[in-house]
Amino acid sequence: MLPNLEQTFRWFGPADPVTLAAISQTGATGIVTALHHIPCGDEWSLAEINQRKDIIAKAGLRWSVVESVNIHESIKTAGEHRDHYIAKYIATLRNLAAAGLKTVCYNFMPVLDWTRTNLDYRLPNNASALRYHAPAVAAFDLYILEREGAYTDFTPKQQQAAKQFLDSIDAQQKEYLTNTIMAGLPGTDEVFTIAEFKEHLQRYAQTDAAKLKENLAYFLRAIIPEAESAGIKMCIHPDDPPFPILGLPRVVSTEQDLRDLVNYCPSPANGITFCTGSLGARADNDLPGIVSRLGSHIHFIHLRNVQREADGSFYEADHLGGSTNMYAVMKNIILEQKKRTNSNRNDISIPMRPDHGHKILDDFNYNTYPGYSVIGRLKGLAELRGLEMGIKQTLFDELVS
Repeated sequence: MLPNLEQTFRWFGPADPVTLAAISQTGATGIVTALHHIPCGDEWSLAEINQRKDIIAKAGLRWSVVESVNIHESIKTAGEHRDHYIAKYIATLRNLAAAGLKTVCYNFMPVLDWTRTNLDYRLPNNASALRYHAPAVAAFDLYILEREGAYTDFTPKQQQAAKQFLDSIDAQQKEYLTNTIMAGLPGTDEVFTIAEFKEHLQRYAQTDAAKLKENLAYFLRAIIPEAESAGIKMCIHPDDPPFPILGLPRVVSTEQDLRDLVNYCPSPANGITFCTGSLGARADNDLPGIVSRLGSHIHFIHLRNVQREADGSFYEADHLGGSTNMYAVMKNIILEQKKRTNSNRNDISIPMRPDHGHKILDDFNYNTYPGYSVIGRLKGLAELRGLEMGIKQTLFDELVS
């Protein structure tokens, strides 16, 4: 039988209401975390890294994946200080390697990390989910942000839906929408003001998708040789959502984007975080096929499901529900494990985490980071480990029969 995927849980550090003691009861053995208190662009010292690693080890767990070492905006925009920040990034990678941490997740999304419009979308069973409502984003872009040139990004039908949505909400709901969309990086409480966000947009005025891809390639060609030398596997997280929003380009949204990425700097160190939720928000992404064709480059797996809607909206569904065929995805991940076994690779137990759980049951008593309730993710992890075991047992039975 093949070894199990490494079951991991994201943890936002000592201030996270979800404790390591609670995580240890979920069955997860690996922790996915980062030093969120260190400003983006600053070097992570070996002492700080080891301090966090020791806290995790004392709880009987292992720091399995670093998520994320965020990339300074100067690197994304090819600013005058980008080489300075790349040097800082390389220094952090060397310190992580010295501490024995060898898998690093990152993303290349401009300004905002993942974007949602509702952090408390109620499902029929009253569980709380995250939602991206396309008319709400359009309403914010057109009528609250009032971005120059925004009207050219929306069809007349989308503009009409946006206006109808705007007219249906009051001032308090507009403020909630603004704060939700303008939220900063995970693990922080940062929320951009409209003025601050417009300043960021101005910095990206000369950076379209083609230029952003050039800047990503520049970054990879600088860091990947260093990562490979240190034994670190870099794995980029897809854009969330996987299409341009608010005038900002997105360049890690499709299978072709992922193929381009690994070709910018071919190396075992240059890989992918395969996120079924991010990629699954686009109907034209063939998720099982991506695993089949690019599986050798996958170093980390986020498993969650979204239910897509006709207007481009989506919400976080049950891990085995939604628009993505999770059975087909998991089966191809297992087949990738088999390929790695046959090739004598040593990274067969790919780290996997249940991503974005619903708030259910006792989760409502804790102010956790959006999408990171403990019981909702435990439910997802239990479903996914059962799916993995069932597929592996079936494949094993077929081989011996």
